[in-house]
Amino acid sequence: MRLCSALTAAVTAAAAVALTATGASATAPAARPGACQEKALRISASPGGQHNAARITVTNRGARTCAVDRIPSITFRGLDGSAGPVPPATSGPYVLSPGERGYAAVRTAARGSTQGHVVRSLSVAADPAHYGVTFGAASVGMERGIRVWEPVTTLWHGSRGAADRALAAAVR
Repeated sequence: MRLCSALTAAVTAAAAVALTATGASATAPAARPGACQEKALRISASPGGQHNAARITVTNRGARTCAVDRIPSITFRGLDGSAGPVPPATSGPYVLSPGERGYAAVRTAARGSTQGHVVRSLSVAADPAHYGVTFGAASVGMERGIRVWEPVTTLWHGSRGAADRALAAAVR
């Protein structure tokens, strides 16, 4: 029995040395894509399917797979802070292959709300390290201005419909 145990230990040790020598590892994590360069992204905004809502799209126009933050950064002209994520979440990567799109939806104020501020534009960045793109109120279907009171945004989703459903579920 001892010879078998010694042989097993020797084979295991030899395999570990071989893996280490080649740089391989049985539990090596897959390489994570790097952060998307802002110039490789296209961000667009359009009217949302609900009152006081807008749809946001990010497209990876680059030649390599990269990651943005899973929470879009949405801010409003002249106001401090940004739209809060629904459901509540922390930062993390959202991976986009070349040509792939991510979709989010933002609600700026509850339907019929008279509270808050009215602003002329909102800015969207796919990552907090980016400057982002500014969109006027009319471009997101809010010609009289964007009413802002407790704004929320979805995380990025693989389809516009999924983002719309996530926003609808969050603001019921």
